[in-house]
Amino acid sequence: MPKYTLNPDRSRALTKTHKLGLAGVATLGAAALAFSVVPAGGETTTTEAAAAAAPVAYGSGKVTEVKATLTDQLAAASLKVEAIEAQHKAAQEAAAKAKAAADAKKKAEAEAKKKAAEKAAKERAAKEAASRSAKRAQVKKAAVKSYPNNLDGWIREALDIMKKHNIPGTYNGLYRNIIRESSGNPNAINNWDINAQNGVPSIGLLQVIKPTFDAYHVPGTAWSQYDPVANLTAAANYAADRYGSIDNVNSAY
Repeated sequence: MPKYTLNPDRSRALTKTHKLGLAGVATLGAAALAFSVVPAGGETTTTEAAAAAAPVAYGSGKVTEVKATLTDQLAAASLKVEAIEAQHKAAQEAAAKAKAAADAKKKAEAEAKKKAAEKAAKERAAKEAASRSAKRAQVKKAAVKSYPNNLDGWIREALDIMKKHNIPGTYNGLYRNIIRESSGNPNAINNWDINAQNGVPSIGLLQVIKPTFDAYHVPGTAWSQYDPVANLTAAANYAADRYGSIDNVNSAY
């Protein structure tokens, strides 16, 4: 057997020392690894050397400092994200406001155009209505002509109607025959001559019988032998057909 043998107590002491050494080396390695994390392609020699040269001090603030640095970096990154989100939100709100303003402007312009068109249409309609009213007033004024309700007025109105229907005759021709036949009385009636005996008495200013009045009645005048203007125009129309004109009549006709 060998002369020298291991001392059990010493063996246990070496074992504890070895364990402490191994723990220290493991701790140092972990610290070196933590401090040597750099981007790909970065320099690691100085960091590793510093880690190897620096003594490991258990219970120091190195790990706390690393955690604080990482926390600060995460906080900064979070702030950046929040800032980006805030900028994005602000941009969206600004775009929405711009769109709303553009839509409101477009709507206001369309409403203004619509109101302007309606106003123009109303003004045009009012102008056209005023023009038509003025034309009607002119026509009415030109068409309306008053005559006195007497012999002179009746003759003048009859002459205007005769002229419109191309019936010849003059004021003097009408007046002369009126005075001879009825003395200017539109209600004069002959109840004693042959016509009266036959049941068709002569009536009115120019003593016209009913068959003659109906046959030579002038459109636009009354259907009555007693009406002065209707009586004169019908008698003048009959005289023009038989004698050429009322002016050619100088006796009973």
